[in-house]
Amino acid sequence: MVELEQARSRLESLKLIAAADILESRLQQATDKQLTYVAFLADLLGEEVAERRKRTIQTKMRMARLPYQKTLLEFDFAFQPSVDKKLIDELATMNFVGQATNVVFLGPPGVGKSHLCVALAMEALAQGISVYFTSVTQLVEELRRAHHANRLDSKMRQYLRPRILVIDEVGYLPMDPLGANLFFQLVSTRYERGSMILTSNKSFGDWGELFGDTVLASAILDRLLHHSHIVNIRGQSYRLKDKMKAGVYATPSDRQTKVNGAQPREDVSG
Repeated sequence: MVELEQARSRLESLKLIAAADILESRLQQATDKQLTYVAFLADLLGEEVAERRKRTIQTKMRMARLPYQKTLLEFDFAFQPSVDKKLIDELATMNFVGQATNVVFLGPPGVGKSHLCVALAMEALAQGISVYFTSVTQLVEELRRAHHANRLDSKMRQYLRPRILVIDEVGYLPMDPLGANLFFQLVSTRYERGSMILTSNKSFGDWGELFGDTVLASAILDRLLHHSHIVNIRGQSYRLKDKMKAGVYATPSDRQTKVNGAQPREDVSG
Protein backbone atom coordinates (compact mmCIF):
# COMPACT_ATOMS: atom_id res chain seq x y z
CA MET A 1 0.00 0.00 0.00
CA VAL A 2 1.66 3.16 -1.25
CA GLU A 3 -0.34 5.47 1.04
CA LEU A 4 0.57 3.42 4.13
CA GLU A 5 4.28 3.52 3.30
CA GLN A 6 4.12 7.25 2.62
CA ALA A 7 2.39 7.86 5.95
CA ARG A 8 4.91 5.71 7.79
CA SER A 9 7.82 7.47 6.08
CA ARG A 10 6.46 10.89 7.00
CA LEU A 11 5.97 9.85 10.63
CA GLU A 12 9.58 8.67 10.71
CA SER A 13 10.81 11.94 9.16
CA LEU A 14 9.00 13.75 11.98
CA LYS A 15 10.77 11.40 14.41
CA LEU A 16 7.47 9.87 15.51
CA ILE A 17 9.11 6.44 15.55
CA ALA A 18 6.70 4.69 17.90
CA ALA A 19 3.71 5.94 15.89
CA ALA A 20 5.33 4.74 12.66
CA ASP A 21 5.95 1.28 14.13
CA ILE A 22 2.33 0.74 15.18
CA LEU A 23 0.64 2.61 12.31
CA GLU A 24 -0.57 -0.45 10.40
CA SER A 25 -1.91 -2.28 13.47
CA ARG A 26 -3.68 0.86 14.71
CA LEU A 27 -5.25 1.40 11.29
CA GLN A 28 -6.65 -2.12 11.37
CA GLN A 29 -7.90 -1.58 14.93
CA ALA A 30 -9.56 1.70 13.92
CA THR A 31 -11.29 -0.08 11.04
CA ASP A 32 -12.50 -2.93 13.24
CA LYS A 33 -13.81 -0.58 15.91
CA GLN A 34 -15.08 1.98 13.40
CA LEU A 35 -13.19 4.78 15.12
CA THR A 36 -13.43 8.35 13.93
CA TYR A 37 -10.40 9.98 12.33
CA VAL A 38 -9.88 12.06 15.48
CA ALA A 39 -10.09 9.01 17.76
CA PHE A 40 -7.59 7.13 15.57
CA LEU A 41 -5.17 10.07 15.58
CA ALA A 42 -5.50 10.54 19.36
CA ASP A 43 -4.77 6.84 19.92
CA LEU A 44 -1.74 6.86 17.62
CA LEU A 45 -0.22 9.98 19.13
CA GLY A 46 -1.02 8.78 22.64
CA GLU A 47 1.19 5.74 22.07
CA GLU A 48 3.97 7.99 20.80
CA VAL A 49 3.73 10.22 23.89
CA ALA A 50 3.74 7.20 26.23
CA GLU A 51 6.81 5.72 24.54
CA ARG A 52 8.67 9.03 24.69
CA ARG A 53 7.84 9.42 28.37
CA LYS A 54 9.13 5.90 29.00
CA ARG A 55 12.41 6.63 27.18
CA THR A 56 12.79 9.92 29.05
CA ILE A 57 12.40 8.21 32.42
CA GLN A 58 14.87 5.49 31.41
CA THR A 59 17.41 8.15 30.44
CA LYS A 60 16.86 9.98 33.72
CA MET A 61 17.32 6.70 35.60
CA ARG A 62 20.70 6.15 33.94
CA MET A 63 21.76 9.71 34.77
CA ALA A 64 20.54 9.24 38.34
CA ARG A 65 22.76 6.12 38.62
CA LEU A 66 19.98 4.02 40.14
CA PRO A 67 21.39 0.51 40.68
CA TYR A 68 18.13 -1.21 39.67
CA GLN A 69 14.42 -0.60 39.20
CA LYS A 70 12.07 -1.10 42.13
CA THR A 71 8.58 0.32 42.59
CA LEU A 72 6.40 0.89 45.62
CA LEU A 73 3.87 -1.54 44.16
CA GLU A 74 6.51 -4.27 44.46
CA PHE A 75 7.15 -3.60 48.15
CA ASP A 76 5.54 -6.18 50.44
CA PHE A 77 4.07 -4.06 53.22
CA ALA A 78 2.42 -7.16 54.70
CA PHE A 79 5.85 -8.73 55.23
CA GLN A 80 7.15 -5.54 56.89
CA PRO A 81 4.19 -4.28 58.98
CA SER A 82 6.47 -1.87 60.88
CA VAL A 83 6.58 0.30 57.74
CA ASP A 84 3.82 2.94 57.78
CA LYS A 85 2.30 2.65 54.30
CA LYS A 86 0.46 5.95 54.71
CA LEU A 87 3.75 7.72 55.35
CA ILE A 88 5.37 6.07 52.31
CA ASP A 89 2.40 7.07 50.14
CA GLU A 90 2.71 10.63 51.43
CA LEU A 91 6.44 10.63 50.65
CA ALA A 92 5.61 9.42 47.13
CA THR A 93 3.76 12.71 46.52
CA MET A 94 7.19 14.39 46.77
CA ASN A 95 5.85 17.18 48.97
CA PHE A 96 8.90 16.72 51.20
CA VAL A 97 11.18 17.80 48.35
CA GLY A 98 9.69 21.27 48.19
CA GLN A 99 10.48 21.67 51.88
CA ALA A 100 14.06 20.33 51.55
CA THR A 101 13.14 17.63 54.07
CA ASN A 102 15.22 14.46 54.44
CA VAL A 103 14.10 10.83 54.66
CA VAL A 104 16.09 8.28 56.67
CA PHE A 105 15.44 4.53 56.50
CA LEU A 106 16.87 2.59 59.45
CA GLY A 107 16.96 -1.17 59.91
CA PRO A 108 19.03 -4.35 59.65
CA PRO A 109 20.23 -5.67 56.28
CA GLY A 110 17.64 -7.05 53.87
CA VAL A 111 14.48 -5.44 55.28
CA GLY A 112 13.77 -3.28 52.21
CA LYS A 113 15.50 0.03 52.97
CA SER A 114 17.20 0.28 49.59
CA HIS A 115 14.07 -0.92 47.79
CA LEU A 116 12.05 1.93 49.31
CA CYS A 117 14.63 4.63 48.58
CA VAL A 118 15.01 3.46 44.96
CA ALA A 119 11.21 3.31 44.57
CA LEU A 120 10.89 6.87 45.89
CA ALA A 121 13.67 7.96 43.54
CA MET A 122 11.76 6.47 40.60
CA GLU A 123 8.61 8.30 41.71
CA ALA A 124 10.61 11.51 41.81
CA LEU A 125 12.01 10.98 38.31
CA ALA A 126 8.52 10.29 36.97
CA GLN A 127 7.48 13.67 38.39
CA GLY A 128 10.39 15.48 36.79
CA ILE A 129 12.47 15.81 39.97
CA SER A 130 16.22 15.36 39.59
CA VAL A 131 17.83 12.52 41.58
CA TYR A 132 21.34 11.17 42.09
CA PHE A 133 22.04 7.81 43.78
CA THR A 134 25.31 6.79 45.44
CA SER A 135 26.53 4.49 48.16
CA VAL A 136 28.21 6.24 51.08
CA THR A 137 31.46 4.42 50.26
CA GLN A 138 31.50 5.72 46.70
CA LEU A 139 30.45 9.19 47.87
CA VAL A 140 33.23 9.53 50.41
CA GLU A 141 35.82 8.15 48.00
CA GLU A 142 34.85 10.69 45.32
CA LEU A 143 34.96 13.52 47.85
CA ARG A 144 38.34 12.29 49.07
CA ARG A 145 39.77 12.30 45.54
CA ALA A 146 38.35 15.78 44.92
CA HIS A 147 39.86 16.99 48.19
CA HIS A 148 43.32 15.74 47.27
CA ALA A 149 42.99 17.25 43.78
CA ASN A 150 41.85 20.64 45.18
CA ARG A 151 38.48 20.22 43.43
CA LEU A 152 36.30 19.81 46.52
CA ASP A 153 34.18 22.92 45.90
CA SER A 154 33.36 21.74 42.39
CA LYS A 155 32.46 18.24 43.59
CA MET A 156 30.27 19.65 46.36
CA ARG A 157 28.36 21.71 43.79
CA GLN A 158 27.82 18.53 41.79
CA TYR A 159 26.24 16.82 44.81
CA LEU A 160 24.18 19.93 45.57
CA ARG A 161 22.67 20.03 42.08
CA PRO A 162 20.07 17.19 42.28
CA ARG A 163 16.94 17.99 44.26
CA ILE A 164 17.18 14.55 45.88
CA LEU A 165 20.50 12.96 46.81
CA VAL A 166 20.16 9.29 47.75
CA ILE A 167 22.95 7.93 49.97
CA ASP A 168 22.77 4.17 50.53
CA GLU A 169 24.44 1.94 53.14
CA VAL A 170 25.51 4.52 55.73
CA GLY A 171 27.06 2.57 58.59
CA TYR A 172 28.31 -0.59 56.92
CA LEU A 173 31.91 0.59 57.24
CA PRO A 174 33.41 3.06 59.74
CA MET A 175 34.90 6.30 58.40
CA ASP A 176 38.33 7.74 58.99
CA PRO A 177 38.59 11.37 60.19
CA LEU A 178 38.91 12.82 56.68
CA GLY A 179 35.97 10.80 55.33
CA ALA A 180 33.80 11.76 58.31
CA ASN A 181 34.66 15.44 57.89
CA LEU A 182 33.90 15.36 54.17
CA PHE A 183 30.55 13.70 54.85
CA PHE A 184 29.78 16.42 57.39
CA GLN A 185 30.62 19.09 54.82
CA LEU A 186 28.25 17.49 52.32
CA VAL A 187 25.37 17.33 54.82
CA SER A 188 26.04 20.95 55.79
CA THR A 189 26.13 22.02 52.14
CA ARG A 190 22.74 20.46 51.40
CA TYR A 191 21.16 21.52 54.71
CA GLU A 192 17.85 23.30 53.97
CA ARG A 193 18.83 23.48 50.29
CA GLY A 194 17.98 20.00 49.03
CA SER A 195 16.50 16.73 50.23
CA MET A 196 18.46 13.59 51.00
CA ILE A 197 17.26 10.01 51.30
CA LEU A 198 19.59 7.83 53.39
CA THR A 199 19.62 4.20 54.43
CA SER A 200 21.52 2.94 57.46
CA ASN A 201 21.83 -0.28 59.41
CA LYS A 202 23.01 1.68 62.47
CA SER A 203 20.83 3.38 65.07
CA PHE A 204 21.61 7.06 65.58
CA GLY A 205 23.19 6.22 68.93
CA ASP A 206 25.89 4.27 67.07
CA TRP A 207 26.83 7.08 64.69
CA GLY A 208 29.47 8.44 67.08
CA GLU A 209 31.37 5.17 66.70
CA LEU A 210 30.69 5.14 62.95
CA PHE A 211 32.23 8.58 62.43
CA GLY A 212 34.87 8.15 65.13
CA ASP A 213 33.80 11.40 66.79
CA THR A 214 30.65 11.87 68.87
CA VAL A 215 30.74 15.67 68.48
CA LEU A 216 30.96 15.42 64.70
CA ALA A 217 28.24 12.76 64.62
CA SER A 218 25.97 15.04 66.69
CA ALA A 219 26.59 17.90 64.27
CA ILE A 220 25.71 15.67 61.30
CA LEU A 221 22.55 14.38 62.95
CA ASP A 222 21.53 17.88 64.03
CA ARG A 223 21.44 19.03 60.40
CA LEU A 224 20.20 15.77 58.95
CA LEU A 225 17.28 15.30 61.35
CA HIS A 226 16.17 18.93 61.76
CA HIS A 227 13.73 18.51 58.87
CA SER A 228 13.24 14.78 58.37
CA HIS A 229 11.04 11.72 58.23
CA ILE A 230 12.44 8.64 60.02
CA VAL A 231 11.32 5.18 58.87
CA ASN A 232 12.53 2.53 61.32
CA ILE A 233 12.02 -0.93 59.82
CA ARG A 234 11.92 -3.78 62.33
CA GLY A 235 11.43 -7.08 60.54
CA GLN A 236 12.92 -10.10 58.84
CA SER A 237 15.15 -10.06 55.77
CA TYR A 238 13.43 -10.36 52.40
CA ARG A 239 16.43 -12.28 51.12
CA LEU A 240 15.89 -15.01 53.71
CA LYS A 241 12.07 -15.05 53.51
CA ASP A 242 11.76 -18.07 51.22
CA LYS A 243 14.45 -20.00 53.14
CA MET A 244 12.67 -19.34 56.43
CA LYS A 245 9.36 -20.52 55.01
CA ALA A 246 11.06 -23.68 53.73
CA GLY A 247 12.65 -24.27 57.12
CA VAL A 248 16.19 -23.94 55.73
CA TYR A 249 16.94 -20.89 57.86
CA ALA A 250 15.67 -20.13 61.35
CA THR A 251 15.56 -16.73 63.01
CA PRO A 252 17.41 -16.31 66.33
CA SER A 253 14.10 -16.52 68.21
CA ASP A 254 13.19 -19.72 66.34
CA ARG A 255 16.55 -21.27 67.23
CA GLN A 256 16.04 -20.37 70.90
CA THR A 257 12.55 -21.86 70.82
CA LYS A 258 13.95 -25.09 69.39
CA VAL A 259 16.62 -25.22 72.11
CA ASN A 260 13.86 -24.95 74.69
CA GLY A 261 12.11 -27.97 73.21
CA ALA A 262 9.34 -26.38 71.16
CA GLN A 263 8.92 -26.41 67.39
CA PRO A 264 9.87 -23.24 65.51
CA ARG A 265 7.10 -21.11 64.09
CA GLU A 266 6.04 -21.75 60.50
CA ASP A 267 4.62 -18.29 59.91
CA VAL A 268 7.40 -15.69 59.93
CA SER A 269 5.69 -13.19 57.64
CA GLY A 270 5.09 -10.67 60.41
